[in-house]
Amino acid sequence: MAEIVDETANVFARLAVELYSAGGVEETIDAVVQFALQALGCSYAGVVLGNRGRRPEIPAVTDPVVAQIYNLQIDDDAGPLIESLHNQTVVLVRDTAVDIRWPVWAAEVARLGVRSVLDVPLAVGAASSRSFGVLGLYSLEPDAFGPDDEAIAHILARHASVALATARHEQTLTRAVDARKLVGQAMGILMERYGLDGDRAFAILRRYSQDTNTKLRDVAQQLIDTRKLPRT
Repeated sequence: MAEIVDETANVFARLAVELYSAGGVEETIDAVVQFALQALGCSYAGVVLGNRGRRPEIPAVTDPVVAQIYNLQIDDDAGPLIESLHNQTVVLVRDTAVDIRWPVWAAEVARLGVRSVLDVPLAVGAASSRSFGVLGLYSLEPDAFGPDDEAIAHILARHASVALATARHEQTLTRAVDARKLVGQAMGILMERYGLDGDRAFAILRRYSQDTNTKLRDVAQQLIDTRKLPRT
């Protein structure tokens, strides 16, 4: 028993290192689904991220069949994925061949050869700006996920949530730095061409941004690329 506990601890220690060194958001999500295959011995895995007011995003799957299973539920707004995403609860389907909660979905998934499903919620970011997602685990065998698998999936989901939040934060910071650089370059062009000071050059960029309903960084990029401001 002690050996099993030690091995599990080592596995998740390795997971933590892999996730936090994965790099960007896409790389982190790919690491999550690949690790799920190893840690849980499932046939397939995938991640769905919610988009407020928009169609959920499917950033990573280990097999195209997972995307099919996700899209079936997203199109009909029904299924274990939707329940897990909306209610932030774990949803287990022991056997799609006999499950009666979502009969149309279950019959189609069983036809695809998938018999067991375990959907575990993800919560990414701080409470004020939190977004939600689901880690989906799939097996070709019925009743493939027991209490131990569910516990491991919970731990994986917690690691994934923190790693994704970190990757998104770093991505946001990188974009902000890039935007500042672009605006600075555009201001320099205006200052040199028209003899403006920094405040006046920034005011002109901001006015064009507002008048054309274009992001400030995009106005700056256009000026850098064309040496012209967008038409109002």
